Amino acid sequence: MTFTLYNAPQSTCSQRVRFVLNAKGLPFAEKKLDLLEGDQLKPEYLALNPNGVVPTLDHDGQIVIDSTVIIEYLDEVFPDGANFTPRDPVKRAAMRSLMRFIDEMPAAAVRVPTFNLAFLPRFAAMSEAEFLAFAESKPLRKEFMLAMGRTGFPQKEMDGALGRLRRAYERMERSIQDSGGPWLLGKDITLADVSVMPAIVRMADLNREGDWADLPRVAKWFELIRAQAAFKPTYYPGSLLTERFPHLRK
Repeated sequence: MTFTLYNAPQSTCSQRVRFVLNAKGLPFAEKKLDLLEGDQLKPEYLALNPNGVVPTLDHDGQIVIDSTVIIEYLDEVFPDGANFTPRDPVKRAAMRSLMRFIDEMPAAAVRVPTFNLAFLPRFAAMSEAEFLAFAESKPLRKEFMLAMGRTGFPQKEMDGALGRLRRAYERMERSIQDSGGPWLLGKDITLADVSVMPAIVRMADLNREGDWADLPRVAKWFELIRAQAAFKPTYYPGSLLTERFPHLRK
């Protein structure tokens, strides 16, 4: 049994998968892609993942793509030990509903502050032709990149993204309260917690941890997720944007 994970250290979607692999104690070879250099758009990678995004998991030659699909696959194929899927079908349905919300809201919204605050200097340094070529080469992110442009998303877009993130924090707070916590669905950590983890870590890395300071259950949740044994090997050196982009450090 062998695993090869094609991913990027700072990719939020990659971090989900690394967390589950680490929590389950499943050894994996790591192929690190530099997304700003376009490694995910090279023909050899597109042959594995035609979406041109990370991560991609190779499990004994079987290719699984999309981070949400991958973590569900891992929990289904390797249910022993650390398991993140409730046995109760009602709670399992609640988990999957939360995961869809997470992919639609915080996981998507976090891209706007990420690009504006971290990546924009890189794109601003490109010529218009270089930027357009880069945007055109991204199968799933073309429209997103073109909307951003070389000058970044306007303040209205930033405010909208931060507003969607705020609604996600409030949804987390209510879920923890309603379930009895300390996790989103109760006493056990689930794939919903793993799914939202990278967006929360990213916003903290962007110096926005104060955005949920008034939500005590979310603040406690963040402490608990960082205390998990799988957290440190998932966020190995080089996994945070502040480690790559000095202008983010305060």
